[in-house]
Amino acid sequence: MPSPWHGRGLALAALLLLATLRFALAEVAVVATTPDLTSLTEAVGGGLVRVVSLVPPGTDAEAFEPRPGDLLRLRDAALIVRVGLGFDDWLDPLLAQHGDPRLMRGGTGQVDASTGIPLLEVQGRSVEIQSGGHAHGLANPHYWLDPGNAGTITAAIMEGLARVDPDHAARFAENRRRFLAVLAERIAVWEARLAPYAGAGVVTYHNGWPYFARRFRLNLVAVIEPKEGVPPSPVRLARIAGAMRQANAKTILIEPQEPREAAEAVASRGGAAVAVLAGSVGGLPGAEDYISLFDTDTAALLRALQHQGA
Repeated sequence: MPSPWHGRGLALAALLLLATLRFALAEVAVVATTPDLTSLTEAVGGGLVRVVSLVPPGTDAEAFEPRPGDLLRLRDAALIVRVGLGFDDWLDPLLAQHGDPRLMRGGTGQVDASTGIPLLEVQGRSVEIQSGGHAHGLANPHYWLDPGNAGTITAAIMEGLARVDPDHAARFAENRRRFLAVLAERIAVWEARLAPYAGAGVVTYHNGWPYFARRFRLNLVAVIEPKEGVPPSPVRLARIAGAMRQANAKTILIEPQEPREAAEAVASRGGAAVAVLAGSVGGLPGAEDYISLFDTDTAALLRALQHQGA
């Protein structure tokens, strides 16, 4: 007859095994500043991470103002992933309030995803924020809109995750490898679809698209905003319409949250089409993650280019 201690021993062993499995499968808590970095961190971390974005989808991340409740999101964070380049400087006061030195600039728990990116519009001076608007930092910070930069971004994320969870470094590396393989296939598809329109002139409302334009060989003719967050004057709109006619640019790119009236005014003068593109994951229906962001945007751009016969 089995001893009652035998049954208790099995039960204890089962509890220890369950506790071990729970520990092994514990998720690393990560906070990213934007939905794009959230998606890329999830791609690298897989089921080993739990990622939240401080900026909600469809929100202007450059003008974002943290709320008191955002401090609670930092409570269990082992890693912070930020855009950098002045794009999300609003994060620093929040981290100072939180008070964990590991998550601050230079800490082992912070990843600046801009590190190593081939930057555009690099400036040799500090940038002052204009009244009524906001400013880019020392280079254009919208580098994630070139999907080719995902290799550098995910390398930084992988290294950060490996610092806070070294036991799963190999898993992070394999997740990244698989994601980049899928992304490379999609990049080839997007480039092939847009190849017939190489050199097509486009105008954007906000200066958020130079990396996207370089990747897909578009001619970025003008930006409607005179400065980030500052609306254009009628005189500026007239000048941009003239520049579009001279360059034979037939497409204006705007994001869903941007004022459409100015873009429509320029389009009507130049006989152009307005294409609504998501500047970030979650900005449009269908753009739920990093890859589907470019599926959505290249499809919207292609429709506009085909309609105009660019």
